[in-house]
Amino acid sequence: MKRVIFLLLAGAVLIASCGSKKPDPNEQIFIAVQQTLAAIPTYTPYPPPPVPTLVPLTGLFCEYQFCIGHPSDMAFFDVSAQRNPLAPSTASQGFLAAYNSSLVIQLMWQSAPGTSDAGFMLDLIIDKNVDARSGSLDPLLVRDLNVLYVPINSTATSILPYGGASAWTCGGRAFAWKSYTPQPDLAKNLLGEALKKFRC
Repeated sequence: MKRVIFLLLAGAVLIASCGSKKPDPNEQIFIAVQQTLAAIPTYTPYPPPPVPTLVPLTGLFCEYQFCIGHPSDMAFFDVSAQRNPLAPSTASQGFLAAYNSSLVIQLMWQSAPGTSDAGFMLDLIIDKNVDARSGSLDPLLVRDLNVLYVPINSTATSILPYGGASAWTCGGRAFAWKSYTPQPDLAKNLLGEALKKFRC
């Protein structure tokens, strides 16, 4: 009999200990606040602006009575001669291009004695079929050259959607330069570096 009473008593203690306890209101408030804070949506941070990649322009192209800087892993070829082998580029007029997997550069020039405004060259180098001006015309002074520069967007290639075009005069000739780049501000930096080595 003692055994039965002991078992009943042990069972009662066990059942009493498993019974529901009244929750602490402070703990319930703390849990509710934590759940509310976790459910609040957070803002999506703005992506940082792209930092223009600097391309070292250690190469120097010197022919046709002028010199200009360019990346050392790129070589200019004569577009005029490719189009018509009987009419290659000359000192008085020409069209060159250079490219690699992440950059395209075009350069053209023509004789323009007495001309001080090379703006007409922008119309020649900006291809209306694939290029569109994406900003306003920006006059620059690079060394002693008065340069017109305009940023462009291009559909010429999907991996190089940005770029810039520029024009200037030197030594009785008008020059135009254009590049296609993967980043918006890279073209202007490239132009500045190229013109640091420009001589005519």
